[in-house]
Amino acid sequence: MRFVVATFNRDKAAELHTLLALPEVELVSLADWPGAVAPAETGETLLENARIKALAAVALTRLPAIADDTGLEVDALHGAPGVHAARYAGPDANYADNVAKLLRELAGVPPEQRTARFRTVCLAAWPDGTEMSADGILEGTITDAPRGTNGFGYDPVFVPKGETRTYAELTDAEKNAISHRARAVRLLRKILL
Repeated sequence: MRFVVATFNRDKAAELHTLLALPEVELVSLADWPGAVAPAETGETLLENARIKALAAVALTRLPAIADDTGLEVDALHGAPGVHAARYAGPDANYADNVAKLLRELAGVPPEQRTARFRTVCLAAWPDGTEMSADGILEGTITDAPRGTNGFGYDPVFVPKGETRTYAELTDAEKNAISHRARAVRLLRKILL
């Protein structure tokens, strides 16, 4: 069976390919599909955005598609950046811009009040309209400065619960063993199997 991985984020695509590796499933990257463009993520929830991306990929390719959406929910910011994590510092923001804005917003907030969680929703959609979804959550805290060079996005400022290192200080294997995306994808894999 072939699935299109519906993302244009190369970092996320590589992570999903690793996590979704199944002997009977071939994964095709949407970013390599002729004419593919990223749909506007206009959903109010992670599930809505994952659905938008998956259905756009299905419509273009006529193949089943898997998409995910991830948010970072910071308690001291009333859940922000949440569903807008990738565009927190603006529509053209990069990883460093988003992290810088987050740290500015948290300036002066004591460590014990910097609790946060990564939340991922992973959705598989088929051309016949069938959908299956799963979610994963990882609790943690936000540091006061970036640490580490592995990973992407908010990884340099997120310390998973029970760890002293940021996501960006963990190896890929360590991260994939505990991550929110890994939890969502593993659950989706069980559903698909």
